[in-house]
Amino acid sequence: MSTAAPTLFTTMASPLGPLLLSGVRDGDGFALAAVTAPGQKGARTAPAADWEPDADALAPAVEQLTGYFAGERTAFDLRLAPVGTPFRQQVWDALDDIPFGTTLTYGQLADAAGQSPRAVRAVGGAVGANPLLIIRPCHRVMGANGALTGFAAGIDAKRWLLAHEAGGLLF
Repeated sequence: MSTAAPTLFTTMASPLGPLLLSGVRDGDGFALAAVTAPGQKGARTAPAADWEPDADALAPAVEQLTGYFAGERTAFDLRLAPVGTPFRQQVWDALDDIPFGTTLTYGQLADAAGQSPRAVRAVGGAVGANPLLIIRPCHRVMGANGALTGFAAGIDAKRWLLAHEAGGLLF
């Protein structure tokens, strides 16, 4: 009888507050499953009792996020293992293609994910359920009129991330 690999975690300081990073080891190494911020809707912001601390396994993610926050990194190169339905995975994959410092609407994201424009609400739900805050840039998705809408970690965090990527310009 085999047992599932334990979830490994660490925390790191960030301009958004302490981030919780978690992931698992598998046959190919380590894969990041989640990055969450304080107060993030629908997300775990503290480790579960059976999670194991492992700063070494998560060091590449911490290093890359630190570089992002320092303005030294515009993309991430990490193995990812978020848990979600095939539809959500498709939408999350489309998030990866939004360039640093740019935004698009939920309708444009639906199109990029190969979905009908009528699926915009479902796409919005998938974006809101993104477990890889910052790594998968859901903060770059805007309302149809360009409004700062729907960000699980809060509009202030979204505003900060967009301003950071715009070189300090406020939205």
